[in-house]
Amino acid sequence: MNNPLLTSFKTPFESAPFHQIKAHHFIPAIKSTIAIALEEIEAVTHQKETPTFKNTLEALENCGTLIGRNSSLLFNINSAETNEEFQKIAQDAAPLLTRFQNDIRLNKKLFKRINFLYENDIKESLSREQLTLLEKEYKSFVRNGALLNDDEKEKLRVIDSKLAQLSLSFGEHVLADTQAYYLHIENKLDLRGLPDNVIEMARNMAEEKKKKGWLFTLDYPSYVPFMSYAENRALRKKLNGAFSKRGFQKNENNNSAIILKIIKLRQTRAKLLGYKSHAAFVLEERMAQSEKNVKSFLDDLSEKVHPAAKNEWNTMATFAKEHLDIKVLEKWDTTFVAEKLKKATLGLDEQLLKPYFQLEKVLDGLFIIVKKLYGLSFIVNKEVDPYHDEVKVYEVHKEGKFHALLYTDFFPRPGKRNGAWMTSYKSQNISQRPHVSIVCNFSIPTKTQPSLLTFQEVTTLFHEFGHALHGILANTNYSGLSGTSVYWDFVELPSQIMENWCYQPEALALFAKHYETNEVIPRKFIDKIKKAAYFQQGLQTLRQLSFAYLDLSFHDKNAHLIKSVKNHEKRQIESLKFTEDPSDSCMSTAFSHIFQGGYAAGYYSYKWAEVLDADAFELFLEKGIFDKNTAKSFLENVLSKGGTEHPMTLYKRFRGKKPDPLALIRRAGLA
Repeated sequence: MNNPLLTSFKTPFESAPFHQIKAHHFIPAIKSTIAIALEEIEAVTHQKETPTFKNTLEALENCGTLIGRNSSLLFNINSAETNEEFQKIAQDAAPLLTRFQNDIRLNKKLFKRINFLYENDIKESLSREQLTLLEKEYKSFVRNGALLNDDEKEKLRVIDSKLAQLSLSFGEHVLADTQAYYLHIENKLDLRGLPDNVIEMARNMAEEKKKKGWLFTLDYPSYVPFMSYAENRALRKKLNGAFSKRGFQKNENNNSAIILKIIKLRQTRAKLLGYKSHAAFVLEERMAQSEKNVKSFLDDLSEKVHPAAKNEWNTMATFAKEHLDIKVLEKWDTTFVAEKLKKATLGLDEQLLKPYFQLEKVLDGLFIIVKKLYGLSFIVNKEVDPYHDEVKVYEVHKEGKFHALLYTDFFPRPGKRNGAWMTSYKSQNISQRPHVSIVCNFSIPTKTQPSLLTFQEVTTLFHEFGHALHGILANTNYSGLSGTSVYWDFVELPSQIMENWCYQPEALALFAKHYETNEVIPRKFIDKIKKAAYFQQGLQTLRQLSFAYLDLSFHDKNAHLIKSVKNHEKRQIESLKFTEDPSDSCMSTAFSHIFQGGYAAGYYSYKWAEVLDADAFELFLEKGIFDKNTAKSFLENVLSKGGTEHPMTLYKRFRGKKPDPLALIRRAGLA
């Protein structure tokens, strides 16, 4: 069979030839490349020479490159361009790949060689990066069962295989419920309050589905504007109800049982490895270090912001009663009322901002900002094969030389999950440059207008681009320490710090230009944007904290006692909310970050990293937002270093001190 996944790609920069790759290629290729990788590992373990860093750890780093590439391709496509065939293949591939990982981590002979290196005094001869790789690999083996007996190892294999499949099923269910629903409106009066471009998008959607009138979906570019502007309260309730029921309906997509299985399996796995809980297992390898420290961090932040959040809620409730005839604020009212209040108090109408944020202009301006900071240039490459016609591919150059490939994918479509993320198709190491991708779900162009972003979408673009920079600018010897291969509560620093440039007049002048006149956004709007940065920061912070508390509670030592996902969720976050959730809604059943993504026992890291980014950006504000020396220091000490050293060591080398926890409070205007 002519299977392109069985060899290296003979393409520009060895980029993936997506149009040659078919779904049926994956399972045969994964099986074949697993066999090759296991042979490579056997060659490492059967050496007669005494273990050295080169013949063991470097050799291990070079094993399984094809399987790593092919599995990345499969799961990235399954997130951005999936269908039933791909979902079935991902389900079939998951246990194969999990078994392969277990075959490595539970390989006695391989661990014996690594253990020899770890316990014998060779550390003096290693570079800082080599020492980090040795410590990381040793811990990875131990934390994945290398010290277990044979029966325990077999139990671990079964658990890991089940978890891999359950996680995939969770994501498939959320996607299925998201795409199964649309709100069909035929009466024009029901569109009152909605901006013209949102109405046009809804009309285009209806035409695509061969329906009369207008269609609104649960994809963010459709859902968020409807909840923000639609005056028909009953329809807001209806759409919010559908959104809140994803994974919680009486159908085959219900995720309640899957969540209970996942949290119990995670806890069983943690105890098998000698930890009190999954959270304890996870946090051992985080900056936060322990559940106690995370809880203390969340409690401290909650105590500081709760009074402000309560005042903000009371202000919103009073405004709703006096100006919008809403006697009791409900869940489906909050976004709508907040938008009205923002307009009334700040004079800021988000719809007046959108013409200044044409996607193409924002992206061009972002490229200029990144060139000023880090010397990168972006050139469209039409020779590299994208996985979808909407995807653009850029060659990234630094100092006149090729540095990376960047894939950009910006609009929602069937088969693409909600949200925004950065991912990698090819990692960086001493012999290769990375291929990274940013995937978003932004406001789509219409027949009369280009893609005009909300300000929140602008910050999302900058956020994901920050993650991309972490990959693009990586400069390490080993893939296992490159780019975003860092402690999870450090990984958000490069992304969140980039959002800060969205609020600076000097940066806005580079990309906030009217899509028709090219007029730079007026200063009065910039002032309002900066004031809006403080708007309802208490409520927004409290919302993020509620997610972090909920996440931690699903993974603490009492997780096995949870009988009802809905009841548990209510108990955990009731004190941090100001509205009652209907009995038929549940946030947890669509909480993909922790049950499909990598944020289990780590959702707190968003706020943790916000402390870092607020503190770090204060240095940029002090020196100048385009100060070359500050940018160079951030590049050399953070962006290029990946996980080569402890993140606090890297941070202090950049900042000259530990982060100030109050920096976040100051930036949020809550000090």
